[in-house]
Amino acid sequence: MTHAVPPSLRSQLREVDDATFDAEVASAPLVLVKFTAAWCPPCRALQPTLEAVAKDRPGLQVLSVDVDEQQATAQRFGVRALPTLLVFRGGQVAGQVVGNQSRAAVERLLGG
Repeated sequence: MTHAVPPSLRSQLREVDDATFDAEVASAPLVLVKFTAAWCPPCRALQPTLEAVAKDRPGLQVLSVDVDEQQATAQRFGVRALPTLLVFRGGQVAGQVVGNQSRAAVERLLGG
C-alpha cells in the first residue's frame, strides 16, 4: 500500500527535461531553474533554501534540471559548475549565480 505524500512535504521543485524545458520556462513570468546532479553535495545543500523560497513566493515557478540526464539544456546555457541557478523573466535569462547560495542571495537574484 502506498501513502500519498502530504503537500507540505512535497518538493516545490519540479524536474524538467530537454523536451519540456522551453514550455515550462515560458509558462510563468518568473522562473528559477536549478541545474543539478545527484552526485553533487552543494546541490543537495541548496535544496532546503530553494524549497523555502518557493513556498514563500507562490507566483514563482521553480524547476530542476539534472545535467547528467539533460545535457542539451545544460550545454545550451553554458552550465559548467554545479549548482547553477538561472532566473528567467518572460522566458529570457535575467540572472545567474553558481554555487550553494544563502536565502538572501537567492532573493537578490530574484529581485526581492
